[in-house]
Amino acid sequence: MQKKYVVRPTDQERSELQVVVRKLKGTSQKVRRAQILLKADADGPKWTDSQIAEAFSCRTRTVEKIRQRLVERGFDETLNGGQRLLPTAKKLLNREQEARIIAMRQGPPPKGYTHWTLRLLARKVVELAIVESVSHETVRRTPKKTA
Repeated sequence: MQKKYVVRPTDQERSELQVVVRKLKGTSQKVRRAQILLKADADGPKWTDSQIAEAFSCRTRTVEKIRQRLVERGFDETLNGGQRLLPTAKKLLNREQEARIIAMRQGPPPKGYTHWTLRLLARKVVELAIVESVSHETVRRTPKKTA
C-alpha cells in the first residue's frame, strides 16, 4: 500500500535527527520522534510502520501521526512537539485569596474539630466570603506555606 505521507528529510534535518538520537538530546518524546522519523525516511532504511512501532514500543497509529505531522506542520513542530492551541486553565483563586486560605489553614480549627479538613476549610472560606464558591480540591491545590 502506498503511504499518503512520505518522510523525506533534508540532509540538514537528517543530521539534526541523528544528533538528537546519538546524544539523547532533549525530552524522551523528542528522542523517540527523532528515532521514528529516521526509520521512516523514504531515502533511508524504509522501515514499515509496524516494524517501527515494534522497535520503539508504540502503536502504528503513532508512527502514522508523526509522519502526517511532518508533512502538514513541518520539521520543527514535529520534532519539538506543538504548542497548546488553548491556554492552560486560569487559576480560580488570586494571590490574596490563596494567602488568606493558607493563613486560615495555619490557625486553629473551629471548636469541635481537632484539625482542618479540606472540606471544612472550603466551607469556611465560602462562609467568610473569601470566595463565592470553592471545592475542596481547589483548596487542596493552594500552595502550602513554606519557610
